[in-house]
Amino acid sequence: MTKGDLLRYHLLCGAGHALRLLGFPGTAFLGNLVGRLVWRFVPSRRSLAVNNIMRHLGMNREEAERTAKASFCHTGRSFMEILMTGRFGMNSPRLRIASPELMQRLRECQRPIVAATAHFGSWELLASMLGQLYAPPRPRVVVVRRYKDAAVQEFIASCREATGADMIGHRNAAMSVIRALHKNGIVAFLVDHNTSSSEAEFLPFLNEVAAVNMGPALLAVRTKALVWPVALTREGGDYVFQLKEPLDTATLEGSRDDQIKAAAMFYTQAIESFIREKPEQWFWMHDRWKTKEHPGT
Repeated sequence: MTKGDLLRYHLLCGAGHALRLLGFPGTAFLGNLVGRLVWRFVPSRRSLAVNNIMRHLGMNREEAERTAKASFCHTGRSFMEILMTGRFGMNSPRLRIASPELMQRLRECQRPIVAATAHFGSWELLASMLGQLYAPPRPRVVVVRRYKDAAVQEFIASCREATGADMIGHRNAAMSVIRALHKNGIVAFLVDHNTSSSEAEFLPFLNEVAAVNMGPALLAVRTKALVWPVALTREGGDYVFQLKEPLDTATLEGSRDDQIKAAAMFYTQAIESFIREKPEQWFWMHDRWKTKEHPGT
């Protein structure tokens, strides 16, 4: 980083330290405030979210607006919760496990694991949990999009890595992910964002065909990993760790392409199930269905 970058990084650290003094209630309040401000002053995102909900969940406009406004507040909380990652984890009094039996299986699993999650619920605090699932030297990796601003990137990375997980950029991440999985590590991917057609399987998602990133599926099939859908949802001021039954890619049949498509379909359907259970906690302001399948592909 340049001297200017270092100065801004230290300013961000100072601001983050001050905001952490507010604790979880204070950061929740600020997150809700940010969400309401974006809802009011960014009409293009507001319209996109409402129309997405009407089209993909079949809600009327009044229901869609109510759900979308709540979604903006949940998104605001997600961005503020990145400040609290060092204070949240497996032993947090704010945490409840929805399926203790599945959690026990996850923690006892000695296979490579691809954790499939989404911009849903508290995705930033989820990284804290994943960093504490296993003890070193077992790899615990989260694949993320890096920020172009060096100071912001350094600050965000320091928050996300506060409890042991390693963050790697999604560009050129394949070899690092393969190495981690070959060591029976856990690697988490956000699998619900729009992607380019060259990286996509086109699959049904919330009643419309979407470009689904096939990278996590390809890496899971290549390393014979379990694909385990996970999410961290909010209940008031507390959090619930959600798991679904995993897919063992070692049991998939057919060609390599068939196996990759089956794995991608599996995590796409799992994320859809999470969203339908708590639609207000998903990131509806994203243009998820932007990339279209070309005729004849």
